[in-house]
Formats: sequence, structure tokens, C-alpha cells
Amino acid sequence: MNLVNMTTTHSPTRENEFHSTIKSYNISQVYFFFFYKDDFTQLTQTPRRSLQTNMAPFTYSRLSHLLRTSVNKAAASRTASERKLGPACCLQLTRCQRSADSNLQERQKQQMSRGLPKQKPITGVKQVIVVASGKGGVGKSTTAVNLALGLMANDATKSVGLLDADVYGPSIPKLMNLKGNPELTDNNLMIPLTNYGIPCMSMGFLVEEVAPIVWRGLMVMSAIEKMLRQVDWGSLDYLVVDMPPGTGDVQLSITQNVPIAGAVIVSTPQDIALLDARRGAEMFKKVNVPVLGLVQNMSVFQCPNCNHQTHIFGSDGARQLADTLGVELLGDVPLHLNIRETSDRGQPVVISSPDSSEAKAYRKVASAVVQRIKEVNT
Repeated sequence: MNLVNMTTTHSPTRENEFHSTIKSYNISQVYFFFFYKDDFTQLTQTPRRSLQTNMAPFTYSRLSHLLRTSVNKAAASRTASERKLGPACCLQLTRCQRSADSNLQERQKQQMSRGLPKQKPITGVKQVIVVASGKGGVGKSTTAVNLALGLMANDATKSVGLLDADVYGPSIPKLMNLKGNPELTDNNLMIPLTNYGIPCMSMGFLVEEVAPIVWRGLMVMSAIEKMLRQVDWGSLDYLVVDMPPGTGDVQLSITQNVPIAGAVIVSTPQDIALLDARRGAEMFKKVNVPVLGLVQNMSVFQCPNCNHQTHIFGSDGARQLADTLGVELLGDVPLHLNIRETSDRGQPVVISSPDSSEAKAYRKVASAVVQRIKEVNT
């Protein structure tokens, strides 16, 4: 809006238009707009410390008079003292505007924080570890399963649970060789299915094995809430959550509703996978979830005949990303036929081949995760 045109020619219509414009703008913005017009002697000679209070009472009539008498005045006619005062007044007005914007942003943050859900711990669970990736197909679920088994293998006194939060593509039933529907307790809580000493809950236990889950976001959120809160987890030291790929509703829902001890990001060394892994790590940072570190999966392939090593997906990409993000590389897991075969049989390598180099790699990752949780909590 051109406030000069509104006030240089006085009329009831223009006066109404002027007042409507004033109401639609922050008052500090209006001050800033006035001052950047041609020289107004009565405004520029106002001391800086009283500039705001002296300008506030200006009415339409007074502004109309000032603008009509000065709008055609050439800038060259300013005196030297007036030219010196100009920048100081502009600086004062700019500070006023920034302060107003800062206050507005603070009020918006306060209003938004009231609407966010409050985090509530899962009954009986001490630490929640989420295993995530920005992209599917990088071995996230296999890593989550072997991480859970590795935590228990490293310390037999620890109890570990496994939650499959990938509602659309649940993998835990296959990986843990579990089938069937959960039974209910007297309190109508679902009893998780257990194998290898690890209680598991998955959407795969609640639907047919090949049934597609065609749900909208709200239904998915409801299912996640039920698997978190309406399951009799017992007493667990760690609950490992196999997150779906990406940075969507499920990730936000879990991180906003449950206190998370930390996130483990799984990626291959390939550049495409690393791009999405970085997005995942940045998402957890934004929601104040500690990133425990990265796992470089399928890091190297060793030929079973000649033992020649080939970096099929690249070399040290996750290590370089970890350095960039300022987090640790929790470990390297090789691309090995044994991992694939044992996973397909529902006999994870940490259980079926505990002395193999592949199982040792997962147990090393589990040890690094526990160490990082201790560092985060201290």
C-alpha cells in the first residue's frame, strides 16, 4: 500500500483506507515505511531515544499534513544535520522491527509447544533404541534383529525386546521365525511372541502373511500406539525398535511420544543410500533424539573361493558421513552369504553362527551402542 498517496489528498475514503492499512501492519513496520520516504523534518529531528513514543500519537490528519508538505521536497534540500540523523533513526527502527519479529516467533513457539504430545515412558522398559535408515533395502531390519540378539549375547543379565514399527512391511516375523496371533492378558494387553529369549511385537502377527496393509496415516499412528502401550513387555533393559525407512509420520509419532535413548542409522557405503541416511540423522537431531552412530552395512564382499575382497557398494562412505555429522561409526558389517541365508531361515547369524566373523561384527556394534548410551546419559 502507498501510504503517501492515501494522505497527500485528504478525503473520508482515503482516511478509512489509511486506517485499514495501519491495522493490517505491525506498527513498527509502519514507522519504518514512513521514514524511508523523502525528508520529513519534524520526524528526523526527533531524538532517537524518544522516537517511538513521539511517533505513536500521529493521527491521520497530522500525517496527511506532514506528507503533503514534504512529499515534493527534494532530498538535496536536506541540511547536513538532517542527513546525519537519518541513519541513526533508521537503525533504531530496524531494531524495533527485529524485536517485534522475535517476540512473535517466541509466542508462536510457545503455542506450538502446548500442542505437542508429552513423552511418556513405556511401562517396564528402561531404554528405547531405534534402528532407522533413510532408504529401504540397506539391511536395517536384519541389523535391528542381530543388534537385539547381540545386546543379550554380550550381557546375559540384560533383557531385550524387539518392536517392528514398519507397519507396511513387517519383517520381524520372518527374521525371528515367529507366527501366530498374540494372546491377551487379563488387562487386555497383548502378550508378545518370543523366540531366542526376545519378546517381539509386529504388525505381521495381526494380519495375514501376504495381506497388504492399505491404511492412511491416522490408522498407522493408532496401530503404533497400541504396539507401544498395549503390549505386556514385562521388564526390559532395552527395547530395540525397527523403524520404517524414511522420515515420516511413524518416526515423528514415536520420537514425540516415547523418550528415546538414541538412534542407530544403518546405511550401505553407496552414495545414494548415504544421502537418505543423512536425512534420517538430521531428522533425529531436529527432534532432539541422540544419534548414537552409523552402521556401515554390506561394507565389503569377500569371495568364498579366493578370499579376494571387493567393495561392491563403495568404500568407507558411512565412515565419511559419520565424520561429517560428528557422530561415531559403530561398526562395519560385511556383505556375506551366511547373513542372508540365516536371516531367510529365521535363524539370525548371532544365534546360528555365534563364532563367525559376521556375528562378531554385530556384537561389536551392540557393544558400541551400549557405550554410546552411557556417554549420552553422563
